[in-house]
Amino acid sequence: MTMLQKITCIEDLRVLARKRVPRMFYDYVDTGSYTESTYRANEADFQQIKFRQRVAVDMSGRSTRTRMLGQEVAMPVALAPVGLTGMQHADGEILAARAARDFGVPFTLSTMSICSLEEVAAETKGHPFWFQLYVMRDRDFVASLIDRAKAANCSALVLTMDLQMFGQRHKDIKNGLSTPPRPTLANLLNLATKPYWCRNMLKTRRRTFGNIVGHAQGVSDMRDLAAWTLEQFDPTLNWQDVAWIKNRWGGKLILKGIMDAEDARLAAESGADALVVSNHGGRQLDGAPSTISTLPGIVEAVGQDIDVWLDSGIRSGQDILKAWALGAKGTLIGRSFAYGLGAYGQAGVRRALEILQKELETSMAFCGHTRLETVGRNILLK
Repeated sequence: MTMLQKITCIEDLRVLARKRVPRMFYDYVDTGSYTESTYRANEADFQQIKFRQRVAVDMSGRSTRTRMLGQEVAMPVALAPVGLTGMQHADGEILAARAARDFGVPFTLSTMSICSLEEVAAETKGHPFWFQLYVMRDRDFVASLIDRAKAANCSALVLTMDLQMFGQRHKDIKNGLSTPPRPTLANLLNLATKPYWCRNMLKTRRRTFGNIVGHAQGVSDMRDLAAWTLEQFDPTLNWQDVAWIKNRWGGKLILKGIMDAEDARLAAESGADALVVSNHGGRQLDGAPSTISTLPGIVEAVGQDIDVWLDSGIRSGQDILKAWALGAKGTLIGRSFAYGLGAYGQAGVRRALEILQKELETSMAFCGHTRLETVGRNILLK
């Protein structure tokens, strides 16, 4: 049995990623804002939901296949946009995109990625590839990002709605998060304990934000980039901006960061193709409810008018099944694949997807179903 075969759950990947990834980048992924109460609730509230187990049901011929944005996927999962993915593992966005392509699920590239749009597009080979957009004050740069996403043949644009300003993440501040790491004594000592990460990082030239450096006006090095990023996230983002972006883009549009039924109605009215119930993994407003507790109200409000998806807190295929049963027609995973990437690179992302699919398929069968289209709330105990 190989080491990868001994990895049986997402938690195994998390533990290994913590050992292999430098502290500041591991903490960047595995942290929430302020007291982290929402971050913890995202996972804990899934555990409060219980299944109805059924017996004497034919469990053969199981399938997790479905469609997201009209395209067939291996399961109702897309890889979420995660900033600095290329700091979890060298060339991380490229490796994750390859794993998603080969497995049959969409990959979403963050604006704040290390590998650029064009570099990742070269790896997708016509497979669903989405681009996540942050709205900046420099609207010419935003327009250029949209145009680059078109040129890269991205099949959807994911507009993040809940990061007009940063929620405070204590660990990032204390770690002095930077890309690449500053050569401080603390950082150098920590890097000395991460030979796997260092060995791979020495083989790549990609160590800063590939979508920004050389593309945004006046950004030519890390010092310029740090100042630019702090200034550029736009607190004035509003629904008129969404209309402008939709018109400029002209393709499939997903609105990510919806946590309120009224905002969900506005999202549906905007003409977007899907919305994602998301609290940014508990990294923005601490004290907000978990996404799985918010999902049913949003599905009830707009589920007939727009596709409703969910992210934040998914650590197993059972979580995916619970979200589907409560009305989500798709899910996004961030930490779950980032742990796999940090632990084993592309093979680790593949292993994370295999684990999630097996858990989803097996749990669905124990609840008496072999196809997702027949699964509803009746698989859950009231």
